[in-house]
Amino acid sequence: MIVTIELTDESKSFWTPNQNDFQTWTELVLEELQFTNPITISIKLVTLEEACRLNLYHRNKKYAPNVLSFPANLPDHATSVFFSKPIGDIVACPEIVQREAEEQKKLIHAHWAHLMIHSTLHLKGYHHKTPKEAENMEKQEIKILKKLGFPNPYLVV
Repeated sequence: MIVTIELTDESKSFWTPNQNDFQTWTELVLEELQFTNPITISIKLVTLEEACRLNLYHRNKKYAPNVLSFPANLPDHATSVFFSKPIGDIVACPEIVQREAEEQKKLIHAHWAHLMIHSTLHLKGYHHKTPKEAENMEKQEIKILKKLGFPNPYLVV
């Protein structure tokens, strides 16, 4: 499997995961889903203000989220010209991710991994609109995080 990560960092944050981290996390998700075709994911790290603006524009919500996922949903005939099929975009706000990790007493690296795994699952069609969908998605996340040596993020400490 070939995964291309197009990473743009406009966040001005002190620390963010590196290209290899994003690569590892997305590859594990796609391996777990037995997805073998070459794919491309665009990941953009943004400021608090940009995250808020995007959330308002796309979801009509007036706060900055940790992560937004935008599946490409391109028809096959539109992607046949690409070597690597674009499956979507992930926008993350490092400031929010850092704050959440501190508040939830989680390792920052583990929290980033969880959010990127969660977002990649969204790009591949997973949702959590119903309890059954949420349970299915959480099981996948927990399984993949365990492979990375990270604990279940849904357990309250």
